[in-house]
Amino acid sequence: MRILVLGANGYLGGHIAERLRGLPGVRLLTGGRHPDDDLRFDLATVQPGALAGLIELAAPDAVVNCVGAVGGSALTLVEANSRGPAVLCEALHSTAPTARLVHLGSAAEYGPTILGEQTAEDTPARPVSAYGASKLAGTLAVTGSGLDAVVLRVTDPVGPGAPSAGLPGRLTAELRAATHLDPAGTVQVGDLSAHRDFVDVRDVATAAALALTAPRPLPPLLNIGSGHAVPMRDLVHGLVRASGFRGKVVENLGAVGRSTEVPWQCARITAARRELGWRPGHTLHASLAALWSADGIPAPELR
Repeated sequence: MRILVLGANGYLGGHIAERLRGLPGVRLLTGGRHPDDDLRFDLATVQPGALAGLIELAAPDAVVNCVGAVGGSALTLVEANSRGPAVLCEALHSTAPTARLVHLGSAAEYGPTILGEQTAEDTPARPVSAYGASKLAGTLAVTGSGLDAVVLRVTDPVGPGAPSAGLPGRLTAELRAATHLDPAGTVQVGDLSAHRDFVDVRDVATAAALALTAPRPLPPLLNIGSGHAVPMRDLVHGLVRASGFRGKVVENLGAVGRSTEVPWQCARITAARRELGWRPGHTLHASLAALWSADGIPAPELR
């Protein structure tokens, strides 16, 4: 089975590629901007015809799109998260119409949800950020493409290699610096009152592998998360314990951001269990331990 991974040098893409390399009978190909990629192109700017020609040469049986921007200008977000998936779908239609497409979406597409409840796939999407809106546009491009496609709507990934664009990676870097410079010092964080559904990046990789190799068509959208919401303070305190940091973590309650606009995130994951036979295998404690024990080299801020 020939599987093409787009964005294999990003955070999620790297873990997915590693997971796929361990599967028997899989020939892994990579596509993106990295010099070592088998197919070289920028999904945010490539023209559909040029991409179609590259995909025709690769002749994949399945494609997983892990390319995306989590920050930057509105134009950057739209090019990577909205235009990119649309161009990919058009290229697949013309050259590999039977290939399975697995696209990574984001729980940010849902926007604010009901406190205390799990969010199912049929919950109306009402993103409040440019990031969430751009990811939703990409999801709609995939689900409306007519291809054999599924969007994995991922909650907050955590685990080894977490990039500094998110709280787990950023706090890990700050704690590493603090433990070297002043183990009894102070680390500043934003408002930690929000609840988040943290899912291990390695569990996301397993879900993607199962979706790519599933023998039958899948629903257009599947939530991938832990199924549990925890206060962001739990993640911070867990990382502090893993680091051995003896100083203070000062929370800035006045900070306003995406976490305060969306105070609750918790995915219902029963559909992924039913369709893929998937369930998360790592606890938050295990994810944070793996994050801290990793080598600390920042991953590209892509997902």
